[in-house]
Amino acid sequence: MSRIGKKPIAVPKGVQVTIDDGNHVTVKGPKGTLTQQLHPEMIIAQENGTLTVSRPSDNKQHRALHGLTRTLLNNMIIGVTDGWTRALEINGVGYRAALEGQTLVLSLGFSHQVRIDPPPNVQYVVGERKSASEPLSLLVRGIDKQVVGEEAARIRSLRPPEPYKGKGIKYAEEKIRRKAGKAGKAK
Repeated sequence: MSRIGKKPIAVPKGVQVTIDDGNHVTVKGPKGTLTQQLHPEMIIAQENGTLTVSRPSDNKQHRALHGLTRTLLNNMIIGVTDGWTRALEINGVGYRAALEGQTLVLSLGFSHQVRIDPPPNVQYVVGERKSASEPLSLLVRGIDKQVVGEEAARIRSLRPPEPYKGKGIKYAEEKIRRKAGKAGKAK
């Protein structure tokens, strides 16, 4: 039995969950509205401020979808109440980030600046750099966990961190395996 799928999901006050035919779920909360089409064979029940997910049989596909469906519902509820955040760090001499309105402007050592417009319900937050040796922090915030993660990955892919000096854009919790540079010729 799926241990994640069996857990009930508590629906906080101020969050409204609507389950339509074919498991088309709409979650409305203080931060916005999310809709998602979940697998139609999963059984989603709402009672007394909790959501429960059960599966129709014990075959392999239903066991796999049980925990997934529960996790997707939980992510939607967390998204409309607290929101999701992905932290990035920008390392490198001359590497900068700034906001012009909603547009993120990045200077990453290219001959041009990179401009990124956020998708709907996503915003960028640029931190302050305290010293030249410290990395610059960049937050990607939104209500949809998948969109926030994809946007952070898209920004990171512009200049992934390199292993010699660690220059580039990396996730805040990411560890870069550093390599030694060229060794001098032995005499």
